[in-house]
Amino acid sequence: VQLVESGGDLVQTGGSLRLSCQASGFDVDMYDIGWFRQAPGKAREGVACIRARYGVKLYAENVKDRFTIFSDSSGPSYNKTVFLQMNDLKPDDAGVYYCAVGAAWVPRGKILTASIDLWGKGTQVTVAS
Repeated sequence: VQLVESGGDLVQTGGSLRLSCQASGFDVDMYDIGWFRQAPGKAREGVACIRARYGVKLYAENVKDRFTIFSDSSGPSYNKTVFLQMNDLKPDDAGVYYCAVGAAWVPRGKILTASIDLWGKGTQVTVAS
């Protein structure tokens, strides 16, 4: 059972990136899966979540309309990739992005919070101003 992120890179302000989270060993469609990020010196914060069982997607207030979370619809659900498409990136979006599986994803102020059971190792996103 693991999550492996990829796709982090250096990008200019206003640019786009697509992060990938390869999930294996469990049925992704039966769990809530999403993305957290952590900037240096700051707490980890949830940015997006997909709850496939309920057809629900949640976004942090400060990424709504710029970020899109989705999963590939092809292939077995035990070996599925979850993506985070990030557009119009800003310097405040920089940090390590972690894929995460857990429960109780809820918006709290400008971010999402959740009780996480499984973390990936993260992928670095750098946004140059």
